[in-house]
Amino acid sequence: MTATLTLEQLRQDIADVLGEEPADIPLDENLVDHGLDSVRLMTLVGRWREAYGVDVALTDLAERPAIEQWATLLRLPA
Repeated sequence: MTATLTLEQLRQDIADVLGEEPADIPLDENLVDHGLDSVRLMTLVGRWREAYGVDVALTDLAERPAIEQWATLLRLPA
């Protein structure tokens, strides 16, 4: 059985690739302003595919670079 990606884990993983603390990244802020680039985005998507079976297009995430938008796009549990 595959684990479920949660909002908390999403935020932790994003903070990890950006080298920041999860609490320092607001849910509604543009992640590009925190240093998210295409390489880091590919790293995240690869991690989520492997660990959680997430199937999402990089372009969909790139067009909506905020945690709250990703949570909606990925249909994460509240």
